Amino acid sequence: MQKNNLKTEIELKLSQLFITHFKNEEINSCLPLPESGSSRRYFRITGSAHKGIGVYNNDIRENIAFLEFSKSFLSSEINVPQIYEVSNDKTYYLIEDLGSITLYDYLTETRKKENFSETLINIYKKVLTELPKIQVTAGKNINYKICYPRAAFDRQSMMWDLNYFKYYFLKLAKISFNEQLLEDDFLSFTDFLLKADNSFFLYRDFQSRNIMLNGEKIEFIDYQGGRKGPLQYDLASLLYDAKADIPNFIRKELYCFYLKELKKYSSVKQSDFELYYPGFILIRILQSMGAYGFRGFYEKKEHFLKSIPFAMDNMKQILNDYPSFEKFPELYNSLKKITESNYLRSLGTQKKELTIDICSFSFKKGIPEDSSGNGGGFVFDCRAIHNPGRYEPYKKLTGKDPEVKQFLEKKSEMSEFLVPIFSLLDQTTEKYIARGFTNLKVCFGCTGGQHRSVYAAERAAMYLQNKYPICVNLTHRELKNKN
Repeated sequence: MQKNNLKTEIELKLSQLFITHFKNEEINSCLPLPESGSSRRYFRITGSAHKGIGVYNNDIRENIAFLEFSKSFLSSEINVPQIYEVSNDKTYYLIEDLGSITLYDYLTETRKKENFSETLINIYKKVLTELPKIQVTAGKNINYKICYPRAAFDRQSMMWDLNYFKYYFLKLAKISFNEQLLEDDFLSFTDFLLKADNSFFLYRDFQSRNIMLNGEKIEFIDYQGGRKGPLQYDLASLLYDAKADIPNFIRKELYCFYLKELKKYSSVKQSDFELYYPGFILIRILQSMGAYGFRGFYEKKEHFLKSIPFAMDNMKQILNDYPSFEKFPELYNSLKKITESNYLRSLGTQKKELTIDICSFSFKKGIPEDSSGNGGGFVFDCRAIHNPGRYEPYKKLTGKDPEVKQFLEKKSEMSEFLVPIFSLLDQTTEKYIARGFTNLKVCFGCTGGQHRSVYAAERAAMYLQNKYPICVNLTHRELKNKN
């Protein structure tokens, strides 16, 4: 029915939402988007005349929060994605495609040519013009009963963030501390933060990767963690976004600009805002570091570790700018140890050899995920190759057995099939080594993941391992699952 052969259940269900919404429009492609720090799966679906973003998430309460927030924002004329279709069980939904240029992408490319120029400053000011509208105007229309996992950025939320930092960053980074004294400081620190006015909408993850530049429009995504909270937190999230690495003097300019814009919507006293702002900068940095530790140290996704030196710089800056943190001595001493750690500093600069993960699999069970977090690589379809699995003598054998190897080498097109693949892998491997990249995923799929894909993966692993100074990890997913 469709031009592309849709493989997974997720793709099929999201494509059906697209077909329903766009009146049986033919689908040209359904491509997975790179994975981020969440378990949500995103697909860009392109039809003959329209496109959309398909989302799968089995956390229904989180989906409800996103969908309801979207309706509230749209009614307040905040630029967020239109909701096209939602499945009956609310685990799948189709939304407007806002393009692929995030503020972080634009920032990265522009800085190569202009450093942090007036062009970038003006883009950030456009974003900060919208932020008070979200926090104050749109915040009045929010149903806080559907917030997930908490209705407010309350003591429980703060302690979750602080303990996330303690267990997934401090401990995994091997920073020594007195646990009881640190816990006492956490309680005192939250007592202080809870004195701030928290009657506004807190976006929760207001940072450069969740802000889209769509032509002249500034648009917003990933606000499903929103809840009632203080104004300062979202501003801190944007201006102390680790890898955005905004120069401190520009932060101050943007801070003053935001306060001027805020006056159009709220009568919050500037002195009150300034009193609590440093504390919310710090708790945001600690939450981010917890995430970097969890994704990097614990889940072994190296690109999260590369954000740590930038977060260290931010931490060092606020400890210098705001000596009042010394009234939380164990917390302060722990943070000082972080800023002075040569090991943590090295995570942003150290170069490691290229690791190529090669995997065989069955298309019936879906394409393997890239655990490195890069979201790239290759998937090669071996199903056009003559299949030894159709013949009784080979049915219980695999692509590692001599009989199957002989069949594929003499009675199939496998050798011709691998020639252009090896050429492509040569080109990519050499470029990745030259540019210092650390991970590449290469997958070979067939019907059952037993014969053709296994043989092709074995051949590719041997070819690359013998030719380049790299680490090759070889996995046969379906054979592993049979053991």
